Amino acid sequence: MEYLQLGNGEILLIREAEKEDASRIVDYTNQVGKETDNLTFGEDGYGISAEMEASYIESFSKIDNRLMLCAFIDGNLVGHLSFTGGVRPRTRHAGEFGITVLKQHWGKGIGTQLLNYLIAWAKQGRIIRKINLKVRSDNQRAIRLYQKAGFVASGTNTREFCIAGKFYDSVAMGLEID
Repeated sequence: MEYLQLGNGEILLIREAEKEDASRIVDYTNQVGKETDNLTFGEDGYGISAEMEASYIESFSKIDNRLMLCAFIDGNLVGHLSFTGGVRPRTRHAGEFGITVLKQHWGKGIGTQLLNYLIAWAKQGRIIRKINLKVRSDNQRAIRLYQKAGFVASGTNTREFCIAGKFYDSVAMGLEID
């Protein structure tokens, strides 16, 4: 658990997700799906029930190469990060994450703080040696965030997203943890 003061004076609480957060996470995820086209799902929602989410959270807490974070301001869920490491012995040191922030809180540094927490967790745990992500190639704001944190582009996945019949590429990025 970590409390941080944002540039605007608000206090951000970042902590690992708990089963009791499941309903809020589902509502939150459905909201962010309506706010941006940069995700793998849209306004139709993520398609997970609160019960499924609770089970997912519980499984994360039992596996040492997975992490699910929630970010709160004044008790309201405003950001979320989910990291999943590989299942097999040869890939458990690497994984991929997704990160979201409610649109009304963009530009406050919440994404940076969630990302910093993930990187610190990986360094401290000494299990994760590579953090990967995919980001839409036209999402320059997110790409700058990842580059600032040390992520390096490793390639382009063409036609990764199809939104309203139009294709969008993604950039694969990674950060090696030493």
